[in-house]
Amino acid sequence: MPKLEYCSPLWSPCKIRDIQRLEDFQRYFSVKIDECSGMNYRERLHHLKMLSLLRRRERYMIIHVWKMLDGLAPKIIEFNREEERHGVKAMYPSLNHKAQDSVITLHNASFRMRASQPFNRMPERVRKCTSLEALKIKLGNFLTTIPDYPPVKSYSSPRDNSLVALLHEA
Repeated sequence: MPKLEYCSPLWSPCKIRDIQRLEDFQRYFSVKIDECSGMNYRERLHHLKMLSLLRRRERYMIIHVWKMLDGLAPKIIEFNREEERHGVKAMYPSLNHKAQDSVITLHNASFRMRASQPFNRMPERVRKCTSLEALKIKLGNFLTTIPDYPPVKSYSSPRDNSLVALLHEA
């Protein structure tokens, strides 16, 4: 699994079929665990206390944005740190709404957008962490409260499993 996650904040796929292909690896190997026989993929993830690969990539992106805003990682893209009364937010320049559809698609698939949106939707207690270890603990605790329905072939998913979509509904 480490090879599937290496530098994942940068290469994380956007298309459902690509996400499904990655989830298939974890699904394939998790079915081989004896204590998980007879369970579907979601049940295996829950039983093993694992997150889907999609959710883990989002987690890494949130952590990386926090590190960039806190000066612990090089800023590979420009974010402005905005202190609000509800915590830190990653601010980015808006896109011209008259841009071509292809430009909008590329913009929305960029690391800047795919990483800052879930970070900004995290609860204040997560974004206000003052240490990396505290962030990981609070983020991990928060993520266990969010349903994880990975997009997998042959399973119907009730909704988009991205944190942005799930937290937008809340």
